Amino acid sequence: MVNVIKSKFNAVKNDLLSGLTVALALVPEAIAFAFVCGISPMTGLHAAFIVGLVTAVLGGRPGMISGATGAIAVVLASLVFRHGVEYLFAAVVLMGVFQLLAGILKLGKFVRLIPHPVMLGFVNGLAIVIFMAQLGQFKNGVGADATWMVGTDLWVMLALVMLTIAICFFLPKFSKAVPASLVAIILVTLIAIGLASSNIHHCRTVMDFVKMIDPNISSLKGGLPVFHMPQVPFNLHTLKIILPYSVLAASVGLIESLLTLTLIDELTETRGKGNRECLGQGAANVICGFFSAMGGCAMIGQSMINIKSGGRNRLSGITAAVALISFVMIGSSFIEIIPVAALVGVMFIVVISTFEWTSLRIMKKIPRSDAFIIVLVSMITVFADLAIAVLVGVIVSALVFAWKKGSQIEFHAETDQKGSKVYHLSGQLFFGSARNFSELFNPADDPDDVIIDFHYSRVHDHSGIEAINALAERYTRLGKTLHLVDLSPECAKLLNTAGDMIDVKVYEDLRDWHIATDRLA
Repeated sequence: MVNVIKSKFNAVKNDLLSGLTVALALVPEAIAFAFVCGISPMTGLHAAFIVGLVTAVLGGRPGMISGATGAIAVVLASLVFRHGVEYLFAAVVLMGVFQLLAGILKLGKFVRLIPHPVMLGFVNGLAIVIFMAQLGQFKNGVGADATWMVGTDLWVMLALVMLTIAICFFLPKFSKAVPASLVAIILVTLIAIGLASSNIHHCRTVMDFVKMIDPNISSLKGGLPVFHMPQVPFNLHTLKIILPYSVLAASVGLIESLLTLTLIDELTETRGKGNRECLGQGAANVICGFFSAMGGCAMIGQSMINIKSGGRNRLSGITAAVALISFVMIGSSFIEIIPVAALVGVMFIVVISTFEWTSLRIMKKIPRSDAFIIVLVSMITVFADLAIAVLVGVIVSALVFAWKKGSQIEFHAETDQKGSKVYHLSGQLFFGSARNFSELFNPADDPDDVIIDFHYSRVHDHSGIEAINALAERYTRLGKTLHLVDLSPECAKLLNTAGDMIDVKVYEDLRDWHIATDRLA
């Protein structure tokens, strides 16, 4: 009994401490991802709070951390730039609805169909997109009139960015007690204040950038999210605008969340619930859209921090969300003076940690088709969008697999005691191998009685049925008889269902052959 109580106490302690650590790590990234979208930092922070809290309570993977993410920010950024932030809120609501439908329809299991090369290309492309989004911070102004920094502005910006990267990279080698990104932001902010007070240089701050986007904003007042109905026309025109973004954001969010869930399952040797995670993510994003937040999904980096810090239960995610909003309510004035350079540096670290550098080293060690898929998915992610990239990657992987399997169908032939020619078929008969199957046989040269042994083969689809039917017709036209033997129960059922589509006879000598079905026609 004492051991049980002690174990539960340690679990609670670990969840609380890891949750506090994660909350500190969430702040800078939530602000930085809001900048990717060109919206107020509070919009990103509120999203991190809502998504983190709701998924911690309702999601399918205890210990997994969700919040505002680069993947969602990248997808929705162009919507904000073209139509404004109110359309973002409407798109996030619709995004959540699609994710709820995915959970209700139990589509979470389909993440298993994503091949590893597609996953590598996805994360690499995501890293490149996040990197490119940061380049805009090296410009003066926003929109088409923005110009690249030059002179002192550029050099100071570069110096502060490099300092942030150096702190984030080297500090964890000495101590992991406090998130390195938070230390970097505090230190770089102090340096920026010192430069400004000494009249050496005024570094662009979060508040400066917010005013560039909206001059009417005078401060970032921290507080709890407030209910806000998206101020957009509720008509078909609005739906036409937000629908593509919502579908893409929902797809990308679920893909990243379910991939993160799978990774945590492997680390903890437990199993999360993918369909429940879809429901949790959907509920969180619907709420975000009605509370002026940008939406989000699971975060690989913060989830790893939580797991490695001992967070295994829902309490860790709840603690992280509550601690985050507490910090925002107290420290919004500090957020205003953070230099943009510090956030850019943090995002560059996110890029470095997101990119799968091992994929570059293994290019010559894996099949060329897999290497091609990695590059293809990465390029489509950069030049199109994340969801289409994953879809194309899965399709190409499936076609490559079908081509390889289709070329592996073959047979060896022999003549039995009755003079019948027996083809012992091996391989899979489906749309990819149907043509190769047909080319294996030459009815004109065969005897009057031909047997195809399916002991080492399987029939999978309509194309396979049609291939068998066409072959039977070729033998029938020559007055010859074709028999199918030793079909698996699944193949027999498939052919039996086809009914009159299959015009073949059953070999009747049960002493020599196992007949899987009694009727094929």
